[in-house]
This record gives sequence, C-alpha cells and structure tokens, in this order.
Amino acid sequence: QVQLVESGGGLVQPGGSLRLSCAASGLTFSMYTMSWYRQTPGKERELVASISSSGAFTNYTDSVKGRFTISRDNAKNTVYLQMNSLKPEDTAVYYCNGVHKLIRSLKYWGQGTQVTVSS
Repeated sequence: QVQLVESGGGLVQPGGSLRLSCAASGLTFSMYTMSWYRQTPGKERELVASISSSGAFTNYTDSVKGRFTISRDNAKNTVYLQMNSLKPEDTAVYYCNGVHKLIRSLKYWGQGTQVTVSS
C-alpha cells in the first residue's frame, strides 16, 4: 500500500520559516517525480514546486521563487519543502504528490498538512 505522509506544518509568523517533509512508502521512490501543492478554501489546488526523480531538476511557481526550496533524499524516501520568508498568502493546506516518471497514471497524494502564516 502506497503512503505519502506529510509533516512539519504549523503556525508561523510572517517572515518565519518552516520545513515540510513527506515520507513515502510502498513505492519505488526514485522512480517518482515529487511535487508540493497547496490549497485554500474555495480555490483550486496549486502546484508549488516539483523535483525530478533524480533530484537534478526543480521548478517553482513564480510566487515562491527565491523563498522556497524543494529537495529529496532518495535513500530516505523523503521529499522536503523548505519555506523561508513566509507570507500570510502562503497560508494553505500543503499536499505531497508523487507521479511515476514513466507510468503517468501512477499518481499518489498525501493527506495534507496545514501551514498558517499569521501574527
């Protein structure tokens, strides 16, 4: 059974930092492109950042460039999202996503972790 389990969310003041983690099990982690999405009530889920299966390539939505960093440790089956200089508009539920790099129909989601940026 495939599981993606996020952790690291919480309440932080504007300008602060958080590091999200997503631990994967039940899949060959090194074969998956991993991404972080976020969603606020009434809005569509938004892609925040992605990282290739090897970790060589990353991409970010414009609003987080220079502030967020996605990384992965294939030995630990874990993907991370380091979030710095957080803003109130970063408040959302953050979801981990994995898509097989060859079999695109193999797609999995975590349960989400709440990030709240507020003073």
